[in-house]
Amino acid sequence: MDPRSEVLLRQADLFTGPLLLAGLPADSLLGSFAQAHGWSWHAGDQALLDARFAGRSHYGVEVPDVAFEAAVVFLPKSRDLANYLLNALASRLGGRTLYLVGEKRGGIEGAAKQLHAFGKPRKLDSARHCQLWQVTVDNPPVAQPLDSLALRFELPLSDGTLQVVSLPGVFSHGRLDRGTALLLEHLDGLPTGHVLDFGCGAGVLGATIKRRYPQSRVTLLDVDAFAVASSRLTLAANGLEGDVISGDGIDAAPRSLNVILSNPPFHTGVHTNYQASENLLKKSADHLEKGGEMRLVANSFLRYPPLIEAAMGNCETLVQADGFKIYRALRN
Repeated sequence: MDPRSEVLLRQADLFTGPLLLAGLPADSLLGSFAQAHGWSWHAGDQALLDARFAGRSHYGVEVPDVAFEAAVVFLPKSRDLANYLLNALASRLGGRTLYLVGEKRGGIEGAAKQLHAFGKPRKLDSARHCQLWQVTVDNPPVAQPLDSLALRFELPLSDGTLQVVSLPGVFSHGRLDRGTALLLEHLDGLPTGHVLDFGCGAGVLGATIKRRYPQSRVTLLDVDAFAVASSRLTLAANGLEGDVISGDGIDAAPRSLNVILSNPPFHTGVHTNYQASENLLKKSADHLEKGGEMRLVANSFLRYPPLIEAAMGNCETLVQADGFKIYRALRN
């Protein structure tokens, strides 16, 4: 069981009424609280939770439409996302209780200071390298619409300016990361057809490809609901069409693709996790048509070529710069 869940179970007598668990892990915690509902924005966690607790976990970027008298926020990695979650829940909990739980190395002590805006917080527990904080919401804030928290920026590309819309919690929120910037410079000569932007984030790659190769069908895939929402906003801001889907890894992607394009993720919360990227590399050939291409950018220290060669039978390094490499492989 997740250590944050273990801390909550140490204080289980506090959570007997209608409860919302925001960002909960995909463990057995939800089954411990009869009147609890979950709110998840991670498609993989949501699938696991829904399989075990059908109808009790809700996926999306907005507070789910369920009754709750208290809420627990599991501290996310992104401070902007934490701000959004705390504001959204505190706005509905006037005179009631909001809890915050997180790992010490994830910054829980600093994040708990944000609770002062709503009342007088106190630390309830410290165990399993985690802390649990509580505040009675004496000063409920006005809820900030999620769209109002979007960061918008422009990318000057060779075929014109691209408008990017980024929501809290999305990778490289409000700016272009160096890896994607390098890949954007090396998108020439891609096959036309069905293109997948894997781990789409704010939709930069997918939108760029759709504009550069308008005859191609573009699918954008991400495990995170905030990324999916951001990609849809980015496409709309540029007058582009694409299929934006949520799912946990390459298994959720369509088959018969002509291109897989990615700056694959390898971080989850405060822990490093390579599973999604390694599954992409190992199963890429299963999703590509014969003659299809996978092109991705990755940190130079990541040993991806052996995995790519094992799956595709070939791997070419197109460029190395600024601590990144761009790899290209064809399905024979």
